[in-house]
Amino acid sequence: MPAEQIHLVRHGEVFNPQGVLYGRLPGFGLSDLGRSMAEAAARDLVARKRPVARLIASPLQRTQQSAEPIAAAFGLEPDLDERVIEPTNRFEGKRMSGAQGALRDPRNWLLLVNPWEPSWGEPFRSIADRMLDAMTDAAGSVDSGDVVVVSHQLPIWMTHRRVAGRALAHDPRRRRCTLSSITTFERRGDRFVEVSYREPAAGLQSLATDVGAV
Repeated sequence: MPAEQIHLVRHGEVFNPQGVLYGRLPGFGLSDLGRSMAEAAARDLVARKRPVARLIASPLQRTQQSAEPIAAAFGLEPDLDERVIEPTNRFEGKRMSGAQGALRDPRNWLLLVNPWEPSWGEPFRSIADRMLDAMTDAAGSVDSGDVVVVSHQLPIWMTHRRVAGRALAHDPRRRRCTLSSITTFERRGDRFVEVSYREPAAGLQSLATDVGAV
């Protein structure tokens, strides 16, 4: 029997005093607030009183750190899966907003020619495909119970839109995937169905800075 539910957990706030788009860059771990957010996500999962049989995380520092309180709560060692990692992005290391923001620099405008692909990074279709592949394998990797996957905003949002049958192209400002949010899916027959979305760290969001992705 495959996993009963797959919980996609986004990481907490990242320590990013320069306000750059960090993408896959190394050295971007959680802030103190981000650790509190990750702990809130772990408490939410525990409160559900569901058996969690496996924990998977993206290889990046912020997701591994966000997995730590979940690992402690359920007595699990997280497995790393490259397929749930942040997408590549040609704006990595740049500030996106403000007078010196990358979007104001004409040299970067060629990267914006096709926002529906998108032209600045990994195609949306590729992101959705690898996430669904990872979730399918995760669901079949346990005999019973749930699987928790700690990932990133855009991969989780692409999964939501693919499962909902919606176009993958979207306005990044309208993503429903806050820091340390949990989007839950069930496998029904040969497809996934989204069954819930929660924001256990909602009370901390107003204190957070979230500029890590486009």
